[in-house]
Amino acid sequence: MLAQDTLRRAGIEQADAVAAVTSSDTLNVVVGHIARTVFHVPNVVARDYEPRWQGLYEAFGVQSVGPASWGAQRLEEVLSGGIRTVFSAGNGEVEIYEVTLPEAWRGRRLHELASCEGCALVALTRAGKAVLPTPIASWKPATSCT
Repeated sequence: MLAQDTLRRAGIEQADAVAAVTSSDTLNVVVGHIARTVFHVPNVVARDYEPRWQGLYEAFGVQSVGPASWGAQRLEEVLSGGIRTVFSAGNGEVEIYEVTLPEAWRGRRLHELASCEGCALVALTRAGKAVLPTPIASWKPATSCT
């Protein structure tokens, strides 16, 4: 009850978002969970210090961000050569990536880019102009992403 009183004094009942950023992973998860389930705050994120507690955040349905996970994601982006995450929803179940294609891809068909199950092209940008890709009715995705 003490935590809920503190959150009320902080104005949670009018909040559109909550960032739980104390020095305690367990407190951050509890605050995030209370914000989401008791006060129905639509946007909740909690800072995580220890990657080993990621399962706790997931069990309570609280999106987390921390130096270890952010650093690992950034390293992956840098080392993957032209792929970077531009949007992530939930706990990473849905992600949008920006991919810079090498010159070797010049002239290839657009449907060759998303040849995996569960992948979809959402936009194509050339010379600074973005367009929505045209769906290909006969195209069947492969069974795994590569």
